[in-house]
Amino acid sequence: MGRLDGKVAIVTGGAQGQGAEICRAFVGEGAKVVIADVADELGELLAKDLEQKAPGAAYFRHHDVSDESSWIALVADVNERFGPVNVLANNAGILRFAEVERMEQAEFELLFRVNAMGCFLGMKSVARTMRKNGGGSIINASSIEGLAGMPMCTAYAGTKFAIRGMTKAAALELGPKGIRVNSIHPGMIDTPMTRPHGGDAAMEFGASKVALKRVGTPADIAPLYVYLASDESSFVTGAEIAIDGGATATHAFGG
Repeated sequence: MGRLDGKVAIVTGGAQGQGAEICRAFVGEGAKVVIADVADELGELLAKDLEQKAPGAAYFRHHDVSDESSWIALVADVNERFGPVNVLANNAGILRFAEVERMEQAEFELLFRVNAMGCFLGMKSVARTMRKNGGGSIINASSIEGLAGMPMCTAYAGTKFAIRGMTKAAALELGPKGIRVNSIHPGMIDTPMTRPHGGDAAMEFGASKVALKRVGTPADIAPLYVYLASDESSFVTGAEIAIDGGATATHAFGG
């Protein structure tokens, strides 16, 4: 018996990095998983790998989280193939660094479309199915930049604070309908999203700043998603859970 037997999950940004590890963990615990991403080649490769290990448990679908019509089609497809969606891992996101004075409006809007609007549309799109079929669990990927600020991350932090706030409001609204909504706040995780911004040097610097003296890996994050997707967390909603090696355990003097 797996911890997620009977669960049907959508994982956005599921083709690589943290999302791919979430997909592997979900399938490993008995869930049926849709890998939703714009990275077609990587998504198809992951789906093939998961299918070999657990036939019929996963497939890939091209999906743009900022497009409501793509969400509507995705949820309808999953409901038809696997049955009603009862887990959504709103994991898709992008990262950009820029000073306030130098960030272009178009880049600012892109961050909010993918990170914040994508999260909102995901919650909106699965809520009706979950409500009609006994509830479910929505897990929103925020960040420690959704708990505190960081230089060069004004726009990114804005999206992650937005996710944190939307999570709490949605938890209050959807809780009476049997739908739990929680946010996860990872610290520096070594993924294809973070590594291009400084490579090994950035990873070493990040490791030096936290209590555990290392950066995280996708394998550190996935078990928390499994817990929140499972019935083990049936009394957990509206929570913000940091998983950051101790980054938020302290305070700074002057930045």
